[in-house]
Amino acid sequence: MTDNNQNSGGSFGRGAESAKGPIIPKSPTEALRPERVPAPPRRSRKARSQLVIFLNFLMTILVAVCALAVAGFFYAMSVYQGPGPLETNTNFVVRSGAGLAEIANSLERNGIIADARIFRHVTSTYLNDGESLKAGEYEIKAQASMKEVMELLKSGKSILYSISMPEGLTVKQMFKKLIDDPVLEGDLPAELPVEGALRPDTYKFSRGTKRSEIISQMTAAQTKLIDQIWERRDPDLALKTKEEFVTLASIVEKETGKDDERAHVASVFLNRLAKGMRLQSDPTIIYGLFGGDGKPADRPIYQSDLKKETPYNTYVIKGLPPGPIANPGRAALEAVAQPWKTKDLYFVADGTGGHIFAATLEEHNANVRNWRKMEAARGEDPGAAVDAQPESDPDAVTVKKKKN
Repeated sequence: MTDNNQNSGGSFGRGAESAKGPIIPKSPTEALRPERVPAPPRRSRKARSQLVIFLNFLMTILVAVCALAVAGFFYAMSVYQGPGPLETNTNFVVRSGAGLAEIANSLERNGIIADARIFRHVTSTYLNDGESLKAGEYEIKAQASMKEVMELLKSGKSILYSISMPEGLTVKQMFKKLIDDPVLEGDLPAELPVEGALRPDTYKFSRGTKRSEIISQMTAAQTKLIDQIWERRDPDLALKTKEEFVTLASIVEKETGKDDERAHVASVFLNRLAKGMRLQSDPTIIYGLFGGDGKPADRPIYQSDLKKETPYNTYVIKGLPPGPIANPGRAALEAVAQPWKTKDLYFVADGTGGHIFAATLEEHNANVRNWRKMEAARGEDPGAAVDAQPESDPDAVTVKKKKN
C-alpha cells in the first residue's frame, strides 16, 4: 500500500515538474525584483493608417450631426404644433401670387407665428406637389399654432363678404354698388351689359375678388335663370322671344313688389297687348326720361311727362318698349312666364302698397276716384302720378307704379 501511494505521488510530482519545467531556485534579490510586463501587441499598419483615422473622425461628426438633426426636428415640430404668440383674433391677408417665404415672413411680422423659418420649412413638408397656400383674407384665432395656420391657409376657407343686388335695379345702379364696395378690386368694363342681363341676388366673395368676376357671375346666373324659366313658360304665352319676355318681366318688377300680385299684374299687361292697347306703365316713363340712372327721389311724375315722346314711354308708344327697363328677379320672370288667367285690363294703387284690379273702364274709373280721395285725405297730390287723358278713353288708364 505504502509503495503504491509513493509511486503514485512520485508520478504526480514528476508530471508537474515535466509540465512546468525544472524549478530553478531564486536568490532573495531576484525574488524581490519586479517582473517585466509583456509588451503590448504591435498595431497593424492598417490600424495606424491616416485614412482610418479620418473615417473615424467622419463617423463621429456624422453621429453628432444626426443627433443634432433629430433634436432640431423635435424642437421644430414642438414649436410648429405648439400655441402661437397671437394674443387676440386677427385678420390676415394672403395676396394673390404670394409664395411660401413671403407668407411666412408676413405671418412673423404680424406676430402670428414666432419663427418664419420653421413655418416655411415644416409647411413645405406638408404640401404635396401642386398644393399651395391660397390667397384670401383669413381670421386667425388667438394662440393658433403654426400647423393650424397652415391648415387654414391651405384650405382656402377665407373670410367671405357679400354684396346684395335687389330686384329692379338698372345695370348702372348695380355698377354703382360694385364701385362703392370697399373690398372688391379692379375696374368695371367700359361697356355696360344690356339692361336685364344681370341677376339680382346676393353674391359672396373673398378679399381680392375682382369686380369683373362678380359681373361675370351675375351675367351667367341671369342667362341661366332666364333660359330655365322660358323653357317652362305657359304654352299659350303670347310673347315671341326671350327679349320680349325679359322686357315685360322688368316692367312687372317695377310695378309691384308684392309677390302675390305679380302674376296678376302680368296678366293685365298681356291682356292689353292682346287687345292692342297701350301698356301705360309709369316706370317706362321714368326710364325714358332718366335712363339707367333712375329718377331722383324728390322728382315726381308730372302730367306733362306722360306726353313726352321717348322710345320707352308706353303712354305714347304701342306694344313693348325696345328693351328692359331694369333687371328682373326670379319672381317677376316666373309671373310673366306663368301669368294668371284674367280679363282684367286696369289696376291702380289701393293706398296700402298693393293694387286694385278691374276688367272694365267703369270699374277702373271708380277705383281711381277712390284712390284720389285717399291721396287727398293724406294731403298728397294725386295728380302728380295720374294721366291727363279723359277717363272715358280706354287707352288712357292709370297704372300707378309702386317701385322706383
